Amino acid sequence: MTANPSPQRAILSVENLSITFGDLKALRNVSLTIARGEKVALLGHNGAGKSTLFKSILGFITPAGGSISVAGGAPGSTQARLAVSYLPEAVAFPRMLTGAEVITYFARLKSVDPIEALPLLERVGLDAARNRRVGDYSKGMRQRLGLAQALIGSPDLLLLDEPTSGLDPVSRREFYEIIDRAAASGTAILFSSHALSEVEGHMDRIAILSRGRLVAEGDLKALAEAASLPVSIRLIAHEGEADALHARYGGQRVNGRSVVLSCEARDKLALLGRIAADQAGVDDIDITLPGLDDIYRFYSMASETGDTP
Repeated sequence: MTANPSPQRAILSVENLSITFGDLKALRNVSLTIARGEKVALLGHNGAGKSTLFKSILGFITPAGGSISVAGGAPGSTQARLAVSYLPEAVAFPRMLTGAEVITYFARLKSVDPIEALPLLERVGLDAARNRRVGDYSKGMRQRLGLAQALIGSPDLLLLDEPTSGLDPVSRREFYEIIDRAAASGTAILFSSHALSEVEGHMDRIAILSRGRLVAEGDLKALAEAASLPVSIRLIAHEGEADALHARYGGQRVNGRSVVLSCEARDKLALLGRIAADQAGVDDIDITLPGLDDIYRFYSMASETGDTP
């Protein structure tokens, strides 16, 4: 698995964090660090501990054990509060305020000149609606306003809890472009989401929580290799050659003309080399690598049985 950033580079450092609510152990010895400019997706089923981790980073919950450092400060301290911004899943602003008034209000709370903050409305696609009351905004517009609010002052750490909820596909693409720019400017991003296929191409690392434990952390390639997830190779046969390909390579017959093979990642090149050298009967080849859905399913299921690698 990919190593965490060194503590010297980390904007967020979580060390052996444990949170309990009575007899419930919401988080158990969770450790995670995020460096400047990194984008980390926090994945887990409902009740896995994602929201508890966010609230702990924000200083709303006192740990039963372990520690958290945000830009060198303790959660809730002035240093940490100035460094972190948070976008919840359900964004709520006063309905009678305009978008521009909301940004002005939060800019002043963060000791930022509103003149510097108001261009964020254009950045999130709300410039034309800046003088409309928030009560007239759609859910997606309120979500984009929340993102603009979270970006005020170029925070060191951005916590995003299901931030694309309510956004249409075009707005989601624009959203990721915005956080890509924020990361490029040095902001560390911790991103909670259930939309696995959407997240897959946008995060640097993946962290998977299950029943309060961090069961996997790293980039997609490293996690797939650690789990020994198979690569799927689909051979499309020449007309009438599927049976011969199946007999030669094994695998599974699909749709009359295809044979699907499965192999470990380390054996992929050798198998492709054998097919390329043979060539007989093969019209085309499709290769499917393990995706985030496969990785998430594996580690979540493995954590249930105690078989996590």
